[in-house]
Amino acid sequence: MGIKTALPAAELGLYSLVLSGALAYAGRGLLEASQDGAHRKAFRESVRPGWEYIGRKMDVADFEWVMWFTSFRNVIIFALSGHVLFAKLCTMVAPQLRSWMYAVYGALAVMGTMGPWYLLLLLGHCVGLYVASLLGQPWLCLGLGLASLASFKMDPLISWQSGFVTGTFDLQEVLFHGGSSFTVLRCTSFALESCAHPDRHYSLADLLKYNFYLPFFFFGPIMTFDRFHAQVSQVEPVRRKGELWHIRAQAGLSVVAIMAVDIFFHFFYILTIPSDLKFANRLPDSALAGLAYSNLVYDWVKAAVLFGVVNTVACLDHLDPPQPPKCITALYVFAETHFDRGINDWLCKYVYNHIGGEHSAVIPELAATVATFAITTLWLGPRDIVYLWSFLNCFGLNFELWVQKLAEWGPLARIEASLSVQMSRRVRALFGAMNFWAIIMYNLVSLNSLKFTELVARRLLLTGFPQTTLSVLFVTYCGVQLVKERERTLALEEEQKQDKEKPE
Repeated sequence: MGIKTALPAAELGLYSLVLSGALAYAGRGLLEASQDGAHRKAFRESVRPGWEYIGRKMDVADFEWVMWFTSFRNVIIFALSGHVLFAKLCTMVAPQLRSWMYAVYGALAVMGTMGPWYLLLLLGHCVGLYVASLLGQPWLCLGLGLASLASFKMDPLISWQSGFVTGTFDLQEVLFHGGSSFTVLRCTSFALESCAHPDRHYSLADLLKYNFYLPFFFFGPIMTFDRFHAQVSQVEPVRRKGELWHIRAQAGLSVVAIMAVDIFFHFFYILTIPSDLKFANRLPDSALAGLAYSNLVYDWVKAAVLFGVVNTVACLDHLDPPQPPKCITALYVFAETHFDRGINDWLCKYVYNHIGGEHSAVIPELAATVATFAITTLWLGPRDIVYLWSFLNCFGLNFELWVQKLAEWGPLARIEASLSVQMSRRVRALFGAMNFWAIIMYNLVSLNSLKFTELVARRLLLTGFPQTTLSVLFVTYCGVQLVKERERTLALEEEQKQDKEKPE
């Protein structure tokens, strides 16, 4: 209610001013803290020499990010460039064979990176799920898929299967888990789609073409088999008007984001500071809140860059891949919170929507979310911190529905109906602001650490109450109102676009 309701321009201007000032103030505190801690003994391992000509050190606490853009940068560029080159040649010479080219090139790249025994291991999992798909029983396919996924997440099978990788290198564990886990999800999607559409007679070759598409192989995003097969099977794909411009813009945006993160890490040590709790505890409340918020923003930027690069290559191959996740800044409901849109789509299609239906009934929704987060826990790797993260986010998703049902209850519904639409929007934004920080705290548990999350919660809710608590809540409220205004504008633009397209 009230999403199409505009607020006075002066009020929105005040919100923008408050939010900008608060972010600048928190950023200043983080910058000063980073400068003060640059030479701390506890920072030596993760704050390394960076721009030496101006005396700036760099936060290198994220192992994956550093590896992607240092030692493995040339390998990634070489592999993806080769894929694009061969795909273009194949599309020009024999477009009907381009799906085979994707599979052969991807399989050779996997074998060259991880070794032939690892390739044979994955082929074994592919064949196993393909055979299960022939039986036409969805429950069997899903059960076997989850069992295969568990074999890559739990000992002793994970230790045995990791021995199939040839050689040792820095990103070996990351590539092993990424390639194996995504392979299982892709094969499970293939099996479930085969059961849902037995008349289409999908073959093992279709599965291999789907699984060994190199841009998606190690890091995703995952496309469900039906979407991938329909798009890659087009013999003469045609680009939409302006599509090439969009691809160039996406590639440029990814480069700009990479450069921005590199610059940011030379001034703000947001990943290193939380590891030193004594130092983090000395931060001002505003800087500590900004630190918690920036950790989630960075994780979103990291995912957006990764998927942006991969999606650029996929778009060149005439595919329509899942888009990067929604920015954490624009999230104030758990229902839209995810850091991998591909996995989110997979879970929604095969588990969440299948069990939850319309997501309007309390009990089916509870069953759907429990099943979804149980599989997510298996995907992330069962351990204590993942159990806690899954429980908190499962609770948050269900609590939203409970609050929604409560708001529809007679007395509360009449109270809201007595309010103006603008006041209703303000009240809902207040609840959105509280929800926003619940999202941050619940996800900070897994993205950083439980101890750091406890520190932030204690400072913002207990020792900082009421001044810090209400100040942070008001700043967040301003941000939520600006996000709602952006959503309102986009909704109106979409309505106008649809009205123009309607025949007179």
